[in-house]
Amino acid sequence: MPKILGSSLAEHRERTRTALFEALSELMSRRSFDKITLSDVANHAGVGRTAVYNHFADKEDLLLAFMEHEAGRYAEELSRALAGTQDPIDRLRIYVRQQALIARHFHFPTSEPLASSVSQGTAGRLRAHGALLAQMLSTILTDAMDRGLIPAQDPEQVIPLIHATVMGGRPTPTDPERRRAYLDSLDAFVLRAVGARQPAHAVPTIARPHATEPVEGPDGPGSLRHSAVG
Repeated sequence: MPKILGSSLAEHRERTRTALFEALSELMSRRSFDKITLSDVANHAGVGRTAVYNHFADKEDLLLAFMEHEAGRYAEELSRALAGTQDPIDRLRIYVRQQALIARHFHFPTSEPLASSVSQGTAGRLRAHGALLAQMLSTILTDAMDRGLIPAQDPEQVIPLIHATVMGGRPTPTDPERRRAYLDSLDAFVLRAVGARQPAHAVPTIARPHATEPVEGPDGPGSLRHSAVG
């Protein structure tokens, strides 16, 4: 009989799913999805292969569930960061910086080569997970246009360009000074791109995201602490 990973069957199922998601995440950071098998995921998670099939029909089913889980966490972090700031330009600045900081801790493999490694239906559903984030950014841009803070433009055309700028460039530096300079440059570039004036004030202080990253500092090399936006 398999070992129960909690005080109840429901808790056991949830812990097993979490272990499988974490295993898939770690494996995908090392090699492409098409090179990963369900046996690899089970072994990495420390569960039996049968346990995987108790939760997921196949590898793509596992991937879709994982993406839904990650998308929910990611959107929650962004929503928390944006809460309490009403100025649309400041919200745009926060959005851009949170994208740069948080995205490195979440897996959103919706582009090549993953899209070519799964069925057409799965690829479409993976891309759909980005719709929530696009809607959040669309609301910010529309609000800015309504207030006359940026010129009229089509959010459907602008949003992919902003995401490509933030997500498609080099990784956000982990060194605090280099990271701050990079985020300032990213901030200024996106604001110029949408036609917004650069505010004289700093980006509003927001709650730190749950995601952590290695930093150099008094905690020592490689220690983990919450990322800051500034």
